[in-house]
Amino acid sequence: MSTQNETMIKIKDTASSLCGAEGMEFVHAEFLSQGGRRILRIYIDKEGGVSLEDCTLVSRQLGDMLDILLENSGAYTLEVSSPGLDRPLAKESDFVRFAGKKARVKVKTLINDQKTFTGTILGIEEGRLILETIKGPVQIPQANISTARLVYEFGEK
Repeated sequence: MSTQNETMIKIKDTASSLCGAEGMEFVHAEFLSQGGRRILRIYIDKEGGVSLEDCTLVSRQLGDMLDILLENSGAYTLEVSSPGLDRPLAKESDFVRFAGKKARVKVKTLINDQKTFTGTILGIEEGRLILETIKGPVQIPQANISTARLVYEFGEK
């Protein structure tokens, strides 16, 4: 029996391979619980943004693959979506790509007596995200990041 972490790795690997084959980028995957339902949400992107047709294409193909991969994992609903304005940031390349943008980062263990940080992404060095906050720069080990999302600022293009 696989652990939840092993299952997520398999999901991410499968989704990433499929997206790559379709000329898209796999952004993130997460299990959520809403109204007593278990939801597997997959975020995809591509140059110029994803369309409903892109989401449908990935959902159909990935759904079939995951039905086999997750046959003993219980019922779930698959949702495939664009990352949106509050795009999740999970990979090191995300922090490099969105340097200069504002992000909200939640950590697993306290840093300076805080669990949530909001600031401008300065970059990532040696596995540490560098975030410029109103209190000054903070270095956050990538392994300590629980969630990270872009913060949309009105007036941005």
